[in-house]
Amino acid sequence: MCQKGIRQKIRGNYSSAFEWYTKAARLGDADAHFRLAGLYNNGLGVEKDREKEIHHLEEAAIGGHPNARYSLGYIEGNNGKAERAKKHCIIAATQGNDLSIGMLMNIFKGDWSAKMNLLLLSVHTMPL
Repeated sequence: MCQKGIRQKIRGNYSSAFEWYTKAARLGDADAHFRLAGLYNNGLGVEKDREKEIHHLEEAAIGGHPNARYSLGYIEGNNGKAERAKKHCIIAATQGNDLSIGMLMNIFKGDWSAKMNLLLLSVHTMPL
């Protein structure tokens, strides 16, 4: 179902994409939740709605979606919640999201031991 939504979004049919993503999300599809968050963020086929965007990011993150987890970290960081941002980004990094490592480096500026831990984390998450 999520794939049908992706095809509809590519065609510019955002309301149909929204319907397919919603159906898939109801069945627990983490990627569908992530894509719904994107529609709410950009106001594509729906009105922009930050609360619904965050809800779907949280559902996707709980479902193991690393990009959703990173996005939550980014939002928390912009809201001045560095500790929450750090937790989201650590989880996202362990799930293979490279952008979260860069964000963690910004969070840990000047902390040498934290930078070494990030280096170890990046090596640990590299594909073989």
